[in-house]
Amino acid sequence: MPSITSLDARIVFNSRGSKTIEIDVIADRNFAGRACAPSGASVGKLEAQSFPDNKAEKALAAFNASRKKFIGLDASDTKAVFDALRSIDDTDNYSKIGGSVAYALSIAAVDAAARAQGVPLFKLLKPKGPYRFPFPLGNIIGGGAHAGPGTPDLQEILACPVGAKSVTEALEMNFKLHGEVRKVIESIDGKFTYGRGDEGAWAPNVNNDQALEIAEKAVKNCGYALGRDMALGIDFASSSFWDEKNNVYDYARQGLKRDTGEQIEFANRLMRDYKLAYAEDPVHETDFESMAVLTKKNPRTLVTGDDMLVTNAAMVKKAVKAGACSGAILKVNQAGSLHDALLFAKECTKNNIRIITSHRSGESPDSHISHIAVATGSKMLKTGVLGGERVAKLNELLRMSEYDLIAGMAELSPAT
Repeated sequence: MPSITSLDARIVFNSRGSKTIEIDVIADRNFAGRACAPSGASVGKLEAQSFPDNKAEKALAAFNASRKKFIGLDASDTKAVFDALRSIDDTDNYSKIGGSVAYALSIAAVDAAARAQGVPLFKLLKPKGPYRFPFPLGNIIGGGAHAGPGTPDLQEILACPVGAKSVTEALEMNFKLHGEVRKVIESIDGKFTYGRGDEGAWAPNVNNDQALEIAEKAVKNCGYALGRDMALGIDFASSSFWDEKNNVYDYARQGLKRDTGEQIEFANRLMRDYKLAYAEDPVHETDFESMAVLTKKNPRTLVTGDDMLVTNAAMVKKAVKAGACSGAILKVNQAGSLHDALLFAKECTKNNIRIITSHRSGESPDSHISHIAVATGSKMLKTGVLGGERVAKLNELLRMSEYDLIAGMAELSPAT
């Protein structure tokens, strides 16, 4: 049992230059683990609260006041760390100590434990296989909360190299497509400045329809068959433009509005016409009924809940009861602690909902989520295409491929 012998924490900055919490955990006086909490721009209402009163300094103070509670715990026991956190903060959203502390502490602990035991993190979290690599799901065109005015309302148009037979091939396909998207944008906009959003996706001055046409053309220019070699996905982030007062989806950047029926029709059309492998939050976060309609209509698309499920096992049960969601985003910091997230993953697996482990728009160079994706049997790892904090996760997949324990890529069927 690798025992926690000391801890330390500090305020650092994420990829957007915003304050966050980083925690070091020492196990058995000799093995150091470290984790830095990310943050999102598109945030679900039920997510864990990053900081008490939205102040990183208060989260740091709350941790420092309680750090002795973690001394002596088994660093590999996510439940023990969770219980200690809950003895300090019994709120639903970690509003007393901060979800950033829950995230960084719980992951730093298992990071230290893995080093103490001399095993890769994914094997510590899941001692027995089989293990498979997730397909990298990369953001190629950005809009919404991740990019500036003039970009599409749709938050992300994504690439998933479903035809790849290895991690190396998958990454090379995504890099190639990302580069080709830039060339297509240049061909229609001679003044394109190569602007990119928070996650490295190109941020062109185009509307939603034009953005999808650019992505489709780039796929063909690369010589890929759409849906067979390279599939597209969309993160609608529908809650971000849902006008609850008027019951419409306000696509302000494109200058149009859709009621619920029209939104369902729009999402269905995009899934069909672009052979989408992945559709995230195609309706707002409380509309389980419409999500169920889309899930039933599109059995070959991972109709995925993010803001709707917020990495919460109870929300998975609600989705299952409604018949909503064939896919689920796993973001540890949405839930708070790693233990919370693993309970969510277990509930998804039990109900045949496929897991997509995801980064956040405000990230660090940490690569733990690559291991978490493998340990939870995730079908995809959503981590961007370019940018140091994104590539760090992708390069970790390459390092992990040196382990003979992992037998190839995930099985996506029957979703694609």
